[in-house]
Amino acid sequence: MSGIDHAALEQALNVLPDRYRGPAGVVGVVKDGEVIARRAWGFADMERRLPMTAASRLPICSISKHMTCALLLDMFGSPEALDPLLPELLPNFKGPLPRVADLCHNQSGLRDYWALTVLQGAVPEALFTEEDGLRLLSQAKSGHFAPGANYSYSNGNFRLLAELIRRASGRDFGELLRKRIFGPAAMTGAVLASDTRQTLDGVIGYEGNDTVGFLPAKSGIFWFGDAGISASLDDMLAWERHIDATRDDPASLYNRISVPVSFADGKPAPYGYGIRRDRIGGYDITAHGGALRGFCSYRMHIASERLSIVVIFNHEASAMRAAWSLMEAAFGCRVGDDTVPAEGWTGLWLDETQGLYLRTEDQKEGVRLLYATAPGLCTPAPDGTARARDIVLRREEGRLLMERPGENLRVVAKPVSPVEWADGAGIAGLYRSEEIGARLEIEARDGATYVGFEGMLGKGPVERMYPLADDLWVITTRRSMDAAPPGDWTVQIRRDSSGKVSNLRLGCWLARNIDYRRV
Repeated sequence: MSGIDHAALEQALNVLPDRYRGPAGVVGVVKDGEVIARRAWGFADMERRLPMTAASRLPICSISKHMTCALLLDMFGSPEALDPLLPELLPNFKGPLPRVADLCHNQSGLRDYWALTVLQGAVPEALFTEEDGLRLLSQAKSGHFAPGANYSYSNGNFRLLAELIRRASGRDFGELLRKRIFGPAAMTGAVLASDTRQTLDGVIGYEGNDTVGFLPAKSGIFWFGDAGISASLDDMLAWERHIDATRDDPASLYNRISVPVSFADGKPAPYGYGIRRDRIGGYDITAHGGALRGFCSYRMHIASERLSIVVIFNHEASAMRAAWSLMEAAFGCRVGDDTVPAEGWTGLWLDETQGLYLRTEDQKEGVRLLYATAPGLCTPAPDGTARARDIVLRREEGRLLMERPGENLRVVAKPVSPVEWADGAGIAGLYRSEEIGARLEIEARDGATYVGFEGMLGKGPVERMYPLADDLWVITTRRSMDAAPPGDWTVQIRRDSSGKVSNLRLGCWLARNIDYRRV
C-alpha cells in the first residue's frame, strides 16, 4: 500500500470544473476508510440558481447495476436460485436460454433493449414505463451470440434481474434496496427513483456542451434494475466507506460481487455482477460508470490502496476521465498510452459475423477506430499492431484482425471499397422484421436517403442513411431514449438471383444481425 500525493490531488480537484465544463458536479475521494476530498460546485438548476451540494441527490445511472446484483446475492445466495423463473420472462426465446448468472455478467447475448427502442419507433422524449420494458424484452426470440460465449453490454439483463428479484420475493424492489443495501451502508438519502420525469432536490440534468450551450434534458423513461437509483455524493461516499469497512470479510457483498468470473470456455471475463474488473495505471480496480439523459457518473475502487473515487456530473462530460485524472494525481501514475502517429491503417472493413462495419483512420494521435458505440483510439506499436485498452488490431493478407479479449471476441474483417454516393432509390421501400416484430421504411429524396422505424412504440423520427460501399450503408443514431444512443447501424443489402433487393440485415454493436424482409 502506498501513500498519495495530497497536493497534486488538491490541484487536480481544483481544475475539474474548468476541464469538464458544465452546470455542476460533485466529486469525493475515500482513502483508508476516511473521506479525504469532498467537492460540489456549480448549480443543480441554472435557471433557479439552485446550488449543487454534497447532499443533492443525482441519478447514479448504471452504477445501480452492481447494487442490483448485490441485492440478488444478499437475498438468494446465488444467481442459480432464480434460474427457474427466467423462462416466464422470455417466453418467445428459441434455443438455450441464458442463465441468470449470464445476465449478471453481461454474457446473455440478449440485444440491448434501449437500442431496440429505436427500431420500435421510439421518440427520444416519449414515455417508456416499466411495463414497456418488460414487454419489449419478452419479445426476444434469439440473442446475437450463444449465452456465455461473449460479452455484450445489455441494460435489459439488469432490468430482468430486478424483475426476478421482485417476483421471487413478492416485495417492492425499492424497499428491498433501502433495507438491505442503503441501510447497512448508511446511505440515508439514497432511493430508487425510477421515473426520470421527477427530479429530486431540484437537480436538473443538462444536454449540450460548453460550445453550443446547455439545455435541460427531457426524458420519460422509468428505470428499474439497470439504473434508477438516485443518491447524493455523501450517500456514495458512505457506500465506499462501507466497502472499506467490510474489506476483510469474504462474505461482504462487495467482495462477493468482485470475485473473478469467466466465459463458458473458461477464459477470464473482466465484467461480472455489474462491475468491471480492470487494470489501469498499474493498479487493479473495480469500477462502473453510467449516463442518463443529462447526467454522467463513475465510481472506482482500488482495493490494494483502500482508495475510492466518485464523480457525478449533471451534464454529459466524461466522469470516468475525470476520475482517472484524480487517480493519476494521487498516485503519480499514468492512465493511457503516449500518442503515436498512425500510417497505413486507413480503411473500410466489414465484420461479416457480427454484421458490423469497421472504419480505421490514420491520425496524428493514433488509429481512430469506429466499430462499437463510440470511436476509439489505438496506439501503433513496434510489432506492427495497434493497441488500446482491451483491443489489438493487426493487418494480415489484406484483412483486418481485431482481438477484443474483454468480450471474448476475435474479428476477421474483409476490406470493402468505399463509395462517395449511391442512389437510395434502388433500396427504397418497406421492410419488416419477424425477429423483433417491427418495420422500417427507406425513402430517397433528390440524392439523400432516409429511414423511418415503426413498431410497438409508434413511429419514430426519420434518421439519415449514408452509403459506405456497394450494398453497405450506415444509419447514424445520435439521439435516443437512452443517454448513450446506439450510434451507427450497419445495413447490409441482400439481393435475389435477379439482382433485386429482397431483404436487408441491420445491426449495431448493442443489437446485431436483425433481418428485415422487403414487403
